[in-house]
Amino acid sequence: MTGVLLALASALFYGIADVWGGLLSRRADFGAVALLGQVGGLVCATGVALLIPASSVAAADLGWGALSGVGTGLAMVFLYRGISRGNLSVVVPVSAVGGVALPVVAGVAFLGDRPSATAWAGIAVVLPALWLVSRSRSDEQGEVRAALVNGLVASGGIGLQYLALAQAGDGSGLWPVAAGRVAAVLTIAPMMRSPEHRFPPAWTRFWAAANGGLAAAALVCYLLATREQLVVIAVVLSSLYPVVPVLFGVTALRERLSAAQAAGLAGAGAAVVLLTVAGR
Repeated sequence: MTGVLLALASALFYGIADVWGGLLSRRADFGAVALLGQVGGLVCATGVALLIPASSVAAADLGWGALSGVGTGLAMVFLYRGISRGNLSVVVPVSAVGGVALPVVAGVAFLGDRPSATAWAGIAVVLPALWLVSRSRSDEQGEVRAALVNGLVASGGIGLQYLALAQAGDGSGLWPVAAGRVAAVLTIAPMMRSPEHRFPPAWTRFWAAANGGLAAAALVCYLLATREQLVVIAVVLSSLYPVVPVLFGVTALRERLSAAQAAGLAGAGAAVVLLTVAGR
């Protein structure tokens, strides 16, 4: 049960970070928001890692963390790029569905994960639910086609992020997350050399960095969840983050749910129940 709660906490933190980062990327350069977020995440992850005992931090653990960070860097750039162009309702679900598929396939085919029948039912439900939950009434076909590219690239990065980070050893503490933030910064930084990318004012930089700390907390929760549950269950539950922007819109912005969104929320709820039962 602890692993389930940690994975759900990861989804909550990531969902909030998506809303926050998306709003920032519409007001400032999306590349700068992504880079500053990883810098903030590095500071937070390093501080927490110093407080958590690590019995044996091997080079391989840091390597897996770094590979995860490369995925994070690519994912955040293309996710915020898509959101900055007004395509949150397409980019977010595509990134989540792809981010689920790669780790689940790899976990079952290569890592020896064997989900129960109940867990498989939850996995089967969550994929269409993630797509439905973020659908809006106003999506235009041209916007959808443009957003698919950003969403698909982001989904590959998210899948790599989840899959690689789960390979770090238990004795490595949280240092793989810190190593990943270094790699993410190095992945995004070369982009900022382009004259089309500019750093925002000081307060926006602060909020972007703070948002990165929240995203780092999501990864910490995910890593801890993989040490309590099968990777496929942790990935699926952590990937429920698209539910958060929708619930924010309904509760805080008084938006009305479409029929597709309502069906998606119901499916996400069913998936949580099924995976919670399977994770006991």
